[in-house]
Amino acid sequence: MGMVRESQFHVLAVDDSHLDRKMIERLLQKSSCQVTTVDSGSKALEFLGLRESNDQNALETHQEVEINLIITDYCMPGMTGYDLLKKVKESVAFRSIPVVIMSSENVPARISRCLEEGAEEFFLKPVKLADVTKLKPHMMKTKLKKEGEKPSEEENATLKPEESLVVEMILPLNQELELEQKEPMLSSNKRKAMEEVISADRSRPKYNDITTSV
Repeated sequence: MGMVRESQFHVLAVDDSHLDRKMIERLLQKSSCQVTTVDSGSKALEFLGLRESNDQNALETHQEVEINLIITDYCMPGMTGYDLLKKVKESVAFRSIPVVIMSSENVPARISRCLEEGAEEFFLKPVKLADVTKLKPHMMKTKLKKEGEKPSEEENATLKPEESLVVEMILPLNQELELEQKEPMLSSNKRKAMEEVISADRSRPKYNDITTSV
């Protein structure tokens, strides 16, 4: 497994051929990519932190890795590039990562199957620098998507200090408004009661300031 200095995009390159791994690694480095290389599909899953659950035969994520693109050979012993593609697309955590397949064999049925399963590109070997330049739009899409999701997650998780202050100010204000709306009703009711008392008093005869009930 080989790694280089940090840069804008991080690519996971998977190929059982040492020569082909070195070739794709150099091409990606020329495009200012950080590259991690592994020699099998199972090691790629291991690097991503994906494991197969024995109980449910499903993928489980045990760690989070920042990968912007996976480029893999199609023909590999054990797990093929197509199998790796399916595993990645089955993962909730990694299904949005673009996957590109490479092969030295031009088999239309194989190409169609990979593209239908979710592969972004299918390159014929040897991969050229012109092929690698096609990868940047795919990597940019995932980078922008991830960066765009971060603020919304933070906003949903907690209120900012100024937002909580506004909430604290709004609650007493609402209570005051409710009281103000109730006061005219209370005053109106009081006024009506007093008028009824006065009216009743006027109807009663008075003798030397003594009110007599009739």
